[in-house]
Amino acid sequence: MSITYLKAATRTAETETASAREVVAQMLQTIATGGESAVKDYALKLDKWSGPIVVTPEEIQSRTAGVSQSTRDDIDIAVRQVRLFAEAQRDSISDFSLEIAPGLKVGQKLVPINVAGCYVPTGRYAHIASAYMSVATAKAAGVKTVVACSAPFRGEGIHPQVLYALRAAGADMVLTLGGVQAVAAMAHGLFGAPAADIIVGPGNKFVAEAKRMLFGSVGIDVFAGPSEIAILADDTADPLIVAADMVGQCEHGHESPAWLITSSREVAQEVIRLMPQLIASLPPTACDAARAAWRDYGEVVLCDTREEMARVSDRYASEHLEVHARDLEWWHATLTNYGSLFLGEETNVAFGDKVSGPNHILPTKFAARYSAGLSVHKFLKPLTWQQMDRAACQVFAPLSARISRLEGMEAHARTSDARLDKYAKGHKADLGTPVLV
Repeated sequence: MSITYLKAATRTAETETASAREVVAQMLQTIATGGESAVKDYALKLDKWSGPIVVTPEEIQSRTAGVSQSTRDDIDIAVRQVRLFAEAQRDSISDFSLEIAPGLKVGQKLVPINVAGCYVPTGRYAHIASAYMSVATAKAAGVKTVVACSAPFRGEGIHPQVLYALRAAGADMVLTLGGVQAVAAMAHGLFGAPAADIIVGPGNKFVAEAKRMLFGSVGIDVFAGPSEIAILADDTADPLIVAADMVGQCEHGHESPAWLITSSREVAQEVIRLMPQLIASLPPTACDAARAAWRDYGEVVLCDTREEMARVSDRYASEHLEVHARDLEWWHATLTNYGSLFLGEETNVAFGDKVSGPNHILPTKFAARYSAGLSVHKFLKPLTWQQMDRAACQVFAPLSARISRLEGMEAHARTSDARLDKYAKGHKADLGTPVLV
């Protein structure tokens, strides 16, 4: 058994992280001390935006007036798909109450967070789908207040179609802000918005770093850096479709990896031949991004067996993972590390990114080894509770006292002692021996 790299990446996600970390740290410090004024300075410097930050309902109405009915219908259908999937996720978990022992009730209560900040990237493209992926999911979870941020599109305020998507998905407040300054503004509760309890949404390396650095003072969804795709292909795969799907993700940006893991040398070689042709046929902006991404981050890995392919795939832990191979059930049962799985040639990442229903905000940079993508669960706190009657208290108090004293935690033990003295005077329970620490 062997693994052969027919094309290896010259860069990895980590090669670009250090410089971004330094820039973001300085920006966050400036905003922490300078507040709204610092945010406006960055908006002007980085996005050439000097207009109002808060988008009023009247402005939303005005700026979306030119959105065609057919576009509205398309966005509404996509929002419905995402909402239906998110609501199904919500219905898959529930509150519960259980009498775990006589007189002792325990339970779980699902409580939505109060404020979600949703970042919607805008740069080369107007990311309409990211607007409803985050906002509609938060609303399906029952979040009371959703604050959304998106950068001005080519100096003209938030893209009208993005604005329509935000409104259709149910955003309560919209800010014309992008990048680190948007993330910081939501975290600190600037411009009249309540401070976010969690910040979600994809973004470039600077946005990802800002979320990572602010984590703790605010929750985050996933470490969502540049988009990734891996495709598992055997000798039944169509090289043209495989290459097209890889180019589709390279289009995201200069740092978006595309990985082919295959057991067919013929498929691998044909994909390598096709990639430059498909990239060259793209419009200029997409061509520039895809060419750099494929050149610097693209890989083609040749394996001997499907078991070997699965192991390599799990090591890469790709954000998006497509399977173009026979016996899809085997792959579904075997693979463990991915953000979202696309089974079969008919099921591609673009469908998932835009309209299928499952969320497209997914873990990158190997985070799929331990984390899933955005879901209603990210907006819900499964809060536990317990209630004990006096009879149960007399059963569990000695046990708690003994374990506390074994740990050397005398004050903990005495909380049990006090209850036994009150509820069972003259008891002979073994309360353990104090340990000096």
